[in-house]
Amino acid sequence: MNPEFDRLVAAAPYGVGERLSPLVRRVLARNPSPFTFTGTGTYIVGEGTVAVIDPGPDDPAHLEAILAATRGETIGHLVVTHTHMDHSPGARPLAAVTGATIVGCAPLALADDGPRADAGFDPTYAPDRVLADGEAIEGPGWTLAALHTPGHTSNHLCLALPEERTLFTGDHVMGWSTTVVAPPDGDMAAYMASLARLLGRDDRRYYPTHGPPVDEPQRWTRHLIAHRRQREAQILAELARGPRAIPEMVEGMYAAVDRRLWGAAGRSVLAHLLDLEARGLAVREGERWRSP
Repeated sequence: MNPEFDRLVAAAPYGVGERLSPLVRRVLARNPSPFTFTGTGTYIVGEGTVAVIDPGPDDPAHLEAILAATRGETIGHLVVTHTHMDHSPGARPLAAVTGATIVGCAPLALADDGPRADAGFDPTYAPDRVLADGEAIEGPGWTLAALHTPGHTSNHLCLALPEERTLFTGDHVMGWSTTVVAPPDGDMAAYMASLARLLGRDDRRYYPTHGPPVDEPQRWTRHLIAHRRQREAQILAELARGPRAIPEMVEGMYAAVDRRLWGAAGRSVLAHLLDLEARGLAVREGERWRSP
């Protein structure tokens, strides 16, 4: 067990509407884990008529907390960044109670028996409207514009709130850790391009679905890009020593990381290797990889 993680979970404000800015509140789901940190952060945007971003798992206690935090208000939209099970399943029961419209990413349900960063994809997600890149929804005093950011998943999107120059980043940028990029749907080249896209923006704050707000977003994004380039360099150094299997590389590269995360780390290493293969910098031979 990790005492610091246990302390953070014990202190987390579960089940309440936490005010983060004039237009943004957060309700934290009680689903902490080594992959979700203290849990899924469901965001409420606006006052009176609101949008709810990432309704989270289909957990009656969490859904009741969202309803309590918006009592006396109208939930007009339920917005989903991507269809992992800790993000989207709460949309359907919440829509049934409130009549809200489900909007956001495109449906994606993918069978995958490898180590994941969550419980897999949500096969029940059925949006009333898929948001195209740049398309926006509006409410009194707020706007949410879609920014397509594939990589963590192919259907991932972020939501920009221009009135506060903030960006809801889902799992594309997290506030406590790096993002797992897990093939077959996760794509490292797409993820790096999506990170680079954020550097061209003037956001003042990111709101990740997991972890605290990020108040130096460009600096943090540059750090994430540098981290991935460092991992790529480590992989190339491993391959230069001779053919390597992914578990061998993970054991050396992630020695300081919680072993419970090694399976997911292996998926990120695979994503790097597939990217390197496409660029002619790695060759696969069965379960092993080598330099060309």
